Amino acid sequence: MNYASIRTCDIANGEGVRVSLFVSGCTHHCKGCFNEEAWDFSYGNPFTKDTAEFIFKAAEPSWITGLSLLGGEPMEPENQKVLRPFLREFRARFGDSKTVWVYTGCIYEDLTGRNGGVSRWRTDDTPEMLSSIDILVDGPFIESLKDISLKFRGSSNQRILDLKKGGESWLKS
Repeated sequence: MNYASIRTCDIANGEGVRVSLFVSGCTHHCKGCFNEEAWDFSYGNPFTKDTAEFIFKAAEPSWITGLSLLGGEPMEPENQKVLRPFLREFRARFGDSKTVWVYTGCIYEDLTGRNGGVSRWRTDDTPEMLSSIDILVDGPFIESLKDISLKFRGSSNQRILDLKKGGESWLKS
């Protein structure tokens, strides 16, 4: 897996001050995507053990609220293979003291199998990944539904789901 960038002091992609990893590779190709260059799976730099250690170190200060994974697309099957063990180690080091937010163009029901069908997005890695995530921002960016007044999302179809509460809406209305 490659990554496009890392932000060590991000306040735009989840609550509080966060470390954000922008992975490379996305097959959604949403019209109007803010990070189109990260569609290419080979864009950026290889995600290595040193990269993971850099992120873990950056997340250590008490004022860092947690980790955000964006893209590209973190839930691309090939990205899940790398992110699952990374999230396992993040949880081993930080437990629940730091939150994990994941932004995906996928729909939660496709990731969980709750849609009743088979989805290429649901792999053997998906259940463990989902169990490591606190907040999932799901749904493709839809340019015609773009709304800059929305908190932590780009278009009104996207949902902010609290996975620690079974996928219910995180928004307090």
